[in-house]
Amino acid sequence: MALTTSETEDAARDLLRMRGAERPRLEQIRTYLTGDPTLTWLPQGVPQEVRALAAISRVNIVKLVADSTVQSMYVDGYTSAAADKRIWEIWQRNRMDRKQIGVHRAASVYGAGYVTVLPGKPVPVMRPHSPRYLTAAYGDDDDWPVYGLLHRGGPKWRLFDDQHVHELETSSDDGNRLVHKGKFEHEQDVCPIVRYLATEDLDDPVVGEIEPLFQLQDQINITTFLLLVAQHYGAHKQRYILGWMAKSEEQKLKVAASTLLTIPRKPGDVEVGEFAATDLSGYIESREATLRHLAVISQTPANELLGQLVQLSAEALDAVNASNQRKITERQTVIGEAHEQALGQAGSLLGIPVDPFAEIAWKDTERRKLPTVVAALAVLAEKLGVPERELWQMVPGVSQSQTRRWEAAAGHDATPGAGRETAHGDPGGTDTDTDTAAPDTPPTPAGAPGRGPRVLENAA
Repeated sequence: MALTTSETEDAARDLLRMRGAERPRLEQIRTYLTGDPTLTWLPQGVPQEVRALAAISRVNIVKLVADSTVQSMYVDGYTSAAADKRIWEIWQRNRMDRKQIGVHRAASVYGAGYVTVLPGKPVPVMRPHSPRYLTAAYGDDDDWPVYGLLHRGGPKWRLFDDQHVHELETSSDDGNRLVHKGKFEHEQDVCPIVRYLATEDLDDPVVGEIEPLFQLQDQINITTFLLLVAQHYGAHKQRYILGWMAKSEEQKLKVAASTLLTIPRKPGDVEVGEFAATDLSGYIESREATLRHLAVISQTPANELLGQLVQLSAEALDAVNASNQRKITERQTVIGEAHEQALGQAGSLLGIPVDPFAEIAWKDTERRKLPTVVAALAVLAEKLGVPERELWQMVPGVSQSQTRRWEAAAGHDATPGAGRETAHGDPGGTDTDTDTAAPDTPPTPAGAPGRGPRVLENAA
């Protein structure tokens, strides 16, 4: 049953309360991601010089952890038994090759990201959203929300339900009240919001990679601050003279700059000495130890955080990266299901039945020696009888569109895996992205390389 105007405004008010409760946590994560956490540990009334040292002591490591994960996740294709190219056309025309990075980053950083699926021309419109701007309320079915509230900027909001998209605006009298302005049908029987989670947890709410690392990031910042203070005030030797005072600032500077010092006093009346320089190695070792702890907890290769390059064998490198690869595999499994859900829902708007056996293909981002891999694949073909064409897609750095061109050049039909379309083109190698459009970006200016007019219209 369609919501009335008052019911729509009531639902929006409830979601605003949910958003208000969640917002402080999300904004705190954002401050750590941008490298600007509050210096709560700095005492009040410290000199401005010390406060400046504290400001530059923020070493943003947690962003590197998030980047390491996101940069290992790129959707490279879509496999479906239906072999319907229109599904992959939806991905291409929405420029999801690029926009997938944003939704992957939101899921990794905050624990969740969202994609809305709405009717459009010539294909449905898919738009990624951060949880800082979209709040969704779920019931018994955790695949589709009951309602979703999206802040579109300024006073404009959207409320999604299982029948309509409602346009709302902030009331001029009460900034916490949203006023219904209109609605349109989204032509689907579910609330058209797909949630992308960082992982799956049956007990506790899912959190991203940043929040569990707050304390370790604070430790790194504090240790760096103490290192800078020690370096600034004590890393150089300081000399002293007991029993004599300079009569003026000019005389003090002259004594400080002189290589030969003469003082009109008896030798026993004056004592000259110096303080030893502060040893900084303890601070540096402490920071490196914290970085190693952070690497273990976040399942990030320690060499990426420490910047230490050592000569390691292939087996040793595999051991170093094993934990990180397990994390990436889990993340791809969870997020891949969300991509399949979003593409299946978008395809249903074109009358394409949802394929429960469809799969997302991920790009292989591991750096491996080509001769070694090819030799291993040759053994599979020779010893186990695996068809050679099925091994082509396992060659490092070779995209699925390239394997299609190999098949065409070899004179084979592409029946095995015929349902697989790639982010780089159709089976003949044509780049289907060269004449497509993003739903939320203006047409590419004339003369832009490799791009033609790109227009996607939303039903709104």
